Amino acid sequence: MAIELLYFAWVREAVGRDGETVDPPADVDTVAALVDWLESRGGGYAEAFADRSRLRVAVDQEFTGFDASLADVHEVALFPPVTGG
Repeated sequence: MAIELLYFAWVREAVGRDGETVDPPADVDTVAALVDWLESRGGGYAEAFADRSRLRVAVDQEFTGFDASLADVHEVALFPPVTGG
């Protein structure tokens, strides 16, 4: 199951890229499990995904939570909360 990942703002900076295509293990079936798997890669991934309270997620361009299923998902975007003023 190939998933296109998109990273924005400081998440992109920590990971060192703006996106990638990944093929996570079969047991990675939710966004939370995907983030755990990414964090286990260490380095910038561990830094970017250590505190989920600082992250927001969109699955196939729809805002969602970390409990969202990855069944039939094509794209996951990870980014900090958006602020305005």
